Amino acid sequence: MTDNAWTRWPSPEALRRTGISRARLILGRVARLLAVGILLWGVFSSDEGRGWGAAGAAAGVLLSAFAGWAFFRTTLAHRLWPSLALLALLLGIAVAAQAAGFRVPALVIWCACAITSLERLPMAAALPVTSVALAAYAAVNDDVWLTTTATTAGLALAGYVLRLDAEARGNAQRLLAQERAARAAETESAALAERARIAREIHDVLAHSLSAQLVHLEAARLLIERGAGREQILERVVAARGMARDGLSETRQALSALRGELTPLEDFLTQLVSAAENAEVTIAGERRPLSAEASQAVRRVAQEALTNARKHAPGAKVRLRLVYGEHQVALVVRDTGGSPGELTGTGAGYGLLGMRERAELLGGSLVAGPEEEGFVVKLQVPV
Repeated sequence: MTDNAWTRWPSPEALRRTGISRARLILGRVARLLAVGILLWGVFSSDEGRGWGAAGAAAGVLLSAFAGWAFFRTTLAHRLWPSLALLALLLGIAVAAQAAGFRVPALVIWCACAITSLERLPMAAALPVTSVALAAYAAVNDDVWLTTTATTAGLALAGYVLRLDAEARGNAQRLLAQERAARAAETESAALAERARIAREIHDVLAHSLSAQLVHLEAARLLIERGAGREQILERVVAARGMARDGLSETRQALSALRGELTPLEDFLTQLVSAAENAEVTIAGERRPLSAEASQAVRRVAQEALTNARKHAPGAKVRLRLVYGEHQVALVVRDTGGSPGELTGTGAGYGLLGMRERAELLGGSLVAGPEEEGFVVKLQVPV
């Protein structure tokens, strides 16, 4: 069958009891118990409900209850022909009950078949079953024709309303499941992004720290090869040790920054240039709070640019300028250039590449290259 409004089954969520309130569940159980009670009352209150007739009627009630339970299971599994077979069995039991003189149980079974088929079957299968059940009910019912017509119409309407209610509940359950899945995916994505962010921060801190240590250790090696004095070599080793200690401190600061415990960016840059030689910083524009990612990007680029200047142009004057714009913040680091240092060839050269990748992840940009009087690094990140 093609999947259309006539041949489409109600969704599994609509056929289950998930999402039904406790009050409605209790009301449904009461209604089913009431139907079974009416069946039993109709059996034992009639003249035929004596002796073997009573035993046969009780067996019919039990068979009807089992067939009804099985019908709910087969419709939940979307098995059409077993469901129709069970309905045919129920209709046959109702006909047999009517023939044996048990009129009330027959009417109850016909009404239940009409309603549940509309609620749980595809419309193309439900309408014939409902029509047969309601026709049998109308033929047996001895009320006036207007009452019988109103009752059959009401039963058909009740079944269709229950179907609509079940489908609405099923749609709500599906939407809730999709929302939960989306939230779970969002949580997982946020966790992965946070892990990547932590890894990037630790990588940048270690890359900067180890690069700075390498500068001093390589200088110490050159001094040893040249037979320099003990004081000069010790100065470089002590400087490398200080860089290692600073690297550990920066790692702690990075972790604190990831928790939102950032020191003001302006104070950080001031401390950074105060620890360097021939460096100064100026700040322009109206100061505004930055995200942790943007603030960390500015800090790392400033550190990397100062390290590069110290390595490639020792003794050059370095100027840092931080500019707050309306939609972005910019950092410009310029050095005045100079003769290449002895450590120019050291390092892998991945520092600025990593900074450029960091800036692009934030939707910004980083440009680095020589100028007439030296080297410049320009970073722009959105506020």
